[in-house]
Amino acid sequence: MIKLNFPDFKFNLKNKDNKPHIFDILRKKFILLTPEEWVRQHVINFLISYNIPKNHIAVEKKIIINKMTKRFDLVVHDRNGNILLLVECKAPNVKINQKVFDQTSIYNTHLKSKYLMITNGLNHFYFKVDSKAKTYNFVKNFPLK
Repeated sequence: MIKLNFPDFKFNLKNKDNKPHIFDILRKKFILLTPEEWVRQHVINFLISYNIPKNHIAVEKKIIINKMTKRFDLVVHDRNGNILLLVECKAPNVKINQKVFDQTSIYNTHLKSKYLMITNGLNHFYFKVDSKAKTYNFVKNFPLK
């Protein structure tokens, strides 16, 4: 897998059925190592490096939007269970464009997160959500420091 724009983290990797797998410390099992999963695992470790408790991070949970089942990549909850951060992960070869932002925005109409993070592992974008004005404001640095 390629080097991403994150600090270096140590991962537990193994081959299973001649396919690479990575251990997910939140789901506590080995997951098929796809390019998107490589990004997601880096984000998980990145969040933990900011002292976000593991039990405040949810991975790939189902949500229903317009009677369609979708899955978000990651969310970070506060102590009260409110969603602070919605993270959309894409493979490194996927460009972050309006379509990706729209997808994340649609998920957020249901989740009501305070912040959004969109990343392909190479480029990271952070936004603060103004739910009253229904706008998204670009934030230069990771917002949960």
